[in-house]
Amino acid sequence: MIQVKRMSHATFVTPDIERQIDYFTNIAGLALAERENGRAYLATKVGDLAVQLEKGDQAQCAKIAFQIAPETDFDDIRRGLEAEGVRCQPRNDAIPGVPKMLAFEDPKGTMIEVFAEQNPIAKNQQVAGIGPLKLGHIAFHCPDVKAVADFYAKVMGFRVSDWIEDWFVFMRCNTDHHTVNFIIGDKPELHHIAFEVENVPLLHKACDFLARNKIQLVWGPGRHIVGHNVAAYHRSPDYIRVEMFCEMDLMKDEALGYWEPRPWHEEMPLRPKHWPEDTWRSAWGFGSFGTFPGYP
Repeated sequence: MIQVKRMSHATFVTPDIERQIDYFTNIAGLALAERENGRAYLATKVGDLAVQLEKGDQAQCAKIAFQIAPETDFDDIRRGLEAEGVRCQPRNDAIPGVPKMLAFEDPKGTMIEVFAEQNPIAKNQQVAGIGPLKLGHIAFHCPDVKAVADFYAKVMGFRVSDWIEDWFVFMRCNTDHHTVNFIIGDKPELHHIAFEVENVPLLHKACDFLARNKIQLVWGPGRHIVGHNVAAYHRSPDYIRVEMFCEMDLMKDEALGYWEPRPWHEEMPLRPKHWPEDTWRSAWGFGSFGTFPGYP
């Protein structure tokens, strides 16, 4: 089994790479660290690679990269993947700052890249726009949520944090409540991507900044019930739903199985469980939020 430690970055295919660079630098607040061979690499203000852009016919999330422990033996990973019937390919110097990785597909067709060592591609960047700390999580629609969740658990070492009934799973690879989500849908496709900001006041400023740039929110701000992050969503120029969030639940003790206690939790101690259907809504109520497009 691969033991994923964190999500590093995601690769997005776009028909208009210049427009997406403009959005990610001037609105989302990432730094353009490098460009080469028709690709663009964008880093957070603390220097971590967060987004890779590639030109293509249709906007989509094509790849997700995860970091594993530095001492990991890649031959062990390869043998483990092959034992599960998963074909993988080694790649050397495929992206800046990463000398070696293995690539393979998950059951819904997204390319997964895992690597052990990474050098920052930028440091202490001055950024425009919102300026998130990291790419926090990615959510996908897929027809068979359980099969995809089982793959991420068995092959990649993810743990289930919570379910909403049997159609929406939250999975973690570290203390963050979720790094990936899988939601029932007719076909595999991206649901949303999420960037973490430091706190609620900065999320407030992010919403004001979006409004000044004539970018309307599509949901929020509100507090999710499962995960309890405060979140607001807008659309990128490629119509990708982008979440900015803070205050996500943290599991500080996996052996005891509870989330770090917060005053807004419904119960103490809070442990992983199956939540009822209506808990995808905001804890603050609908109010002017309306419904969240893309949920059943």
